[in-house]
Amino acid sequence: MNVSDMNLRVLQIMSMALSGWARQIDAADVQTLARECGVDEREAVIQLFAAQCGVEDREKIERYFRLSIEKVDADAFLRNPYLQTVRFPRKTRGRWKLDTMKYQPYELFVRDELLMMPDGREIPRLGYFDRETAYPAVLEDGREWMTVTPNEIATMEEAVRRANGHVVAMGLGLGYFAFRASEKPEVARVTVVERDPDVIALFQEELLPQFPNGEKITVVQDDAFTFAEKRLPDFGADFVFVDLWHDTADGAEMYLRMKKFERRIGAPFAYWIEPSIVALIRGLAHDDAETGRAWAERLLKSGARVEDAAADWLTFDMIR
Repeated sequence: MNVSDMNLRVLQIMSMALSGWARQIDAADVQTLARECGVDEREAVIQLFAAQCGVEDREKIERYFRLSIEKVDADAFLRNPYLQTVRFPRKTRGRWKLDTMKYQPYELFVRDELLMMPDGREIPRLGYFDRETAYPAVLEDGREWMTVTPNEIATMEEAVRRANGHVVAMGLGLGYFAFRASEKPEVARVTVVERDPDVIALFQEELLPQFPNGEKITVVQDDAFTFAEKRLPDFGADFVFVDLWHDTADGAEMYLRMKKFERRIGAPFAYWIEPSIVALIRGLAHDDAETGRAWAERLLKSGARVEDAAADWLTFDMIR
């Protein structure tokens, strides 16, 4: 099996296990295996998760699972300025509910972007806490849609670092990016574009009043693509951050739609989980899937710069 096929296979089995196909690892599992086999807790988690995924191949465990799984420091996570500042009352507005969820000890979750290895391997980065740890979430019709977890924090860090001047954020969520961007002295203002009036109302009524720099933040109710086409070219943006999707599966199409606006705007763009979306497109294209190859061609023809090394494979030769 070549590395591209292996990447897809590992991603598929890990995703299925995380989505509920396998029973979650719990503290009793980890402590029992650690005690009986004389290994530390991280090694126990690795072995248990590999077993849940039906993986017995030692090479696959060493080359993927061992690089994937790390303990996340719960105290460091909870020291994040947003989590230290904002409290999350249980409130409902339309289909949306503001709530607090909890990770159980040793429950695995995605903690960061794919790790790109020099040999072409793409390692899903998973994490766990060793104690029960709460995080804020917005549920849509009971489904977790927007959260602030270690993954959101890690995958927005670069965009927060680059934010300056007049920042435009496509997608509101729980306002995490707007909060962190507004903290920066070099950010004059943050305009957030959000389509759903109930999401806006929850944010403005319950969260925004708690933001220390909330006066910098303005929310505009509009469709992000309509805004990008009709208003963004003359909006005076210095930096644009796009976060409209739940994951790579629903993100690829929207990502490609938004990429075409970059040349017209002039300001630098950043996209949430862009490396993982590009990796998905690459994997499908290499698999000779019609959709993947069409996506790859659209990305090339957009003329926009792809920031991540994951896109080095994009050549017209590949899709001719």
